Amino acid sequence: MTKAIELGQSYTFSDYSKLNYYREDIFAYFGYSFQSEAVTLPQSQGQLDRLESLRQRIEESLPLVTLDSEAARREFLIAPVLMDLIHYTRVKVKVSYPLAVNDQLKGALDYYLQSQNHLLVIEAKDENLQRGFTQLGVELIAIALSIAQGQQPESQRLYGAVSIGNIWIGNIWQFGFLDRENKQITQDLNLYRVPNDLEDLMGILVAIVKKDEG
Repeated sequence: MTKAIELGQSYTFSDYSKLNYYREDIFAYFGYSFQSEAVTLPQSQGQLDRLESLRQRIEESLPLVTLDSEAARREFLIAPVLMDLIHYTRVKVKVSYPLAVNDQLKGALDYYLQSQNHLLVIEAKDENLQRGFTQLGVELIAIALSIAQGQQPESQRLYGAVSIGNIWIGNIWQFGFLDRENKQITQDLNLYRVPNDLEDLMGILVAIVKKDEG
C-alpha cells in the first residue's frame, strides 16, 4: 500500500495538489493506475460561429488583467470560454460544485458540466500543470465513486481539464480522462493554448459535452 496518504487523515481535493508524492502513487491509493500519452480527443464538426469574437475579446483583455489569483483566472480566462460553450451545447455549468464522497475525497469542483450522462470537470490552477492534474485526477476518482454509489448519472469515461495561465504564457489547457471499467487515469500530453488553439479547444469541449465525435 502506498504511503502517499495517511490513513485516518482528512483531505480536500486541493490538498492533493500540495502533497510531495508522485501522482501515480496517490491514484494507486484509490485503486487507479496512471499513464501519460498523446491522446486523440473527440473533435466537434459543427459550426462554431463565435470563435473570432471570443478570440478578439481574450486578446484584448489578456494584457490588461492581473492574473495572479485563481479567481482572476477563472473569471477572465475560463469563464468566457465556458459562456460560449453554453451557447453551442446548452450544457449546465455548476461553479464551485460541492462533492463529498468520504473524508479523503471531498471539496469543491471549480467547474462541473453535465449534459445528459456526459460529464466534464474543469480545474483552474496556478502555473503548475502537474500538481493541477493530480488534483483533477482525485476529483475524477471522487466522481467515479459517487457514480458507483448512485449519486451521479452513469458515464463510463469521465473527462477533465486543467487550465492555467498568466499574461506571459496566455491560457493553457490540458485534458485527461478516467476509465471506470479499467480503473485507469490518462493524462493527455497535448497542450492547448488560448487564444492560439482556441478552435481546437472549443471543438474538443463541444464534442466531449455532446459526445458528437462520430
